[in-house]
Amino acid sequence: MIDVQNLCKDYVMRRKEPGLRGAIRGLVRPEHKKIHAVSDLSFHIDDGEIVGFIGPNGAGKSTTIKMMSGILTPTKGCVLIDGRDISKHRKEVVRNIGVVFGQRSQLNWDLRLGESFELLKHIYQIDQSDYDRTIDDLDSILGIREIIDKPVRQMSLGQRMKGDLVASMLHSPGILFLDEPTIGLDVSAKYALRKFIKEINRTRRTTVILTTHDLGDIQELCERLIIINHGVMMEDGRLSEIVDRIAPYKTLVVEYYDESAPEHDRCEMTEHSGNVAKYRFIKNEVTAAEIIADLSRIKTIKDVSIEEAGIDDIIKIAYGQSG
Repeated sequence: MIDVQNLCKDYVMRRKEPGLRGAIRGLVRPEHKKIHAVSDLSFHIDDGEIVGFIGPNGAGKSTTIKMMSGILTPTKGCVLIDGRDISKHRKEVVRNIGVVFGQRSQLNWDLRLGESFELLKHIYQIDQSDYDRTIDDLDSILGIREIIDKPVRQMSLGQRMKGDLVASMLHSPGILFLDEPTIGLDVSAKYALRKFIKEINRTRRTTVILTTHDLGDIQELCERLIIINHGVMMEDGRLSEIVDRIAPYKTLVVEYYDESAPEHDRCEMTEHSGNVAKYRFIKNEVTAAEIIADLSRIKTIKDVSIEEAGIDDIIKIAYGQSG
């Protein structure tokens, strides 16, 4: 269980004017500017949830993850994990946390992958039987034994990500933070990562907090979405509910036998190309069947299909609302 209460993180930046004069002035009379990276964030995450924590670049996602995992200390507010403040009880709390940063590996570059795992086993004081069982379990998901004797420096990006995922789970944490884990991965590596997340959540009830720009990750993994921008909460709720609230529409695609297309007073024609027209309508105001019936009385219809609002549309709208 994770409770984030009024979390804030400020940075102080030194302002410097360009040129030699600005440099001298900065030394004699320095000016500072306070940057609010995260502002008054509060939310609750239950055990066993997979939560997508998203926002545009510079939104404060990684800063929040670092505070939640004990890497950074908040300026104000607190993060409670199983009722304990991570800033005050860091050593005890972080034993139940795993962290993977997509752009920073925790593996030792000069060792074989298996030797990195052995090193972590001693750091976390993991029993040999528990260690062997965990390796076996994760091997069934990721096929890690195929590369366990390979030097880390010779691994591909996808192989290193597999290694980082296993390293983060060796001590069987109840909470896993994944910060942009799919950056630069190919299709097969992304599939393996998503399979890994689903399996540890299903078999171990691991709570997963995932930051990503990959819309496929969100659609396949996350039932709940937290959206932030400029360090401020924009949305928090079930993905399906956010979709219905932010984009409560569908698009009816109608193909006619010729290139003329009639208008409809209960929906908007958003596109007309050749003999195909697209009509956007609000789901709670009118049904697709009613629109089709009305249009077919005016003109013969060759074919129809319905497009739901995509997750990419939802994210664009949510980001736009924050500006």
